[in-house]
Amino acid sequence: MKIILASGSPRRQQFLKDLELDFEIKLRTIEELYPPELQGAEITDYLSKLKASAYEADLQNDEIVITSDTIVWHHQKALGKPKSSEEAIEMISSFSDDWHEVISSVCFTTSNRQIVKHYTTRVHFKALTKAEIEHYVSKYKPLDKAGAYGIQEWIGLIGVDRIEGSYFNVVGLPTHIVYETLNELVETQA
Repeated sequence: MKIILASGSPRRQQFLKDLELDFEIKLRTIEELYPPELQGAEITDYLSKLKASAYEADLQNDEIVITSDTIVWHHQKALGKPKSSEEAIEMISSFSDDWHEVISSVCFTTSNRQIVKHYTTRVHFKALTKAEIEHYVSKYKPLDKAGAYGIQEWIGLIGVDRIEGSYFNVVGLPTHIVYETLNELVETQA
């Protein structure tokens, strides 16, 4: 089957390469809005399916489109991508000496089937100083990242002291879920 990755994320693209998958990238713009009553994984499930809806009408029988969404869940609130450096500083400050969750959903859509799976990783930051947070935001400009940070970047290297679950999920994709589900889909197509 042909795999289509519907993501402009260089991290997600690299993960599929690292999984030794042949795929093509197709991007379509969709407004990522969700009903306000959704909580946690309900949000990422909804958004990953919403992204897939842009491809459903013209999917061929031999194609699988992969869409994904990730949020940071902290104090019963979804944190997406910050809109400013000030908001990024505020988000990261809220993680200091605290746990938060990184929730990702991956939607696998074929012409006759759709599977959505989500995965949650818990992350704990040490007590971060204001100088550390400001340095990170100033130098790394994390405005394109849910929760305003990349665990693989400087702030993760110096600040993350505990993690429960998949590191790769925090980077941007629960790769083990992708691998397992693609195998499942290929087996059921055979």
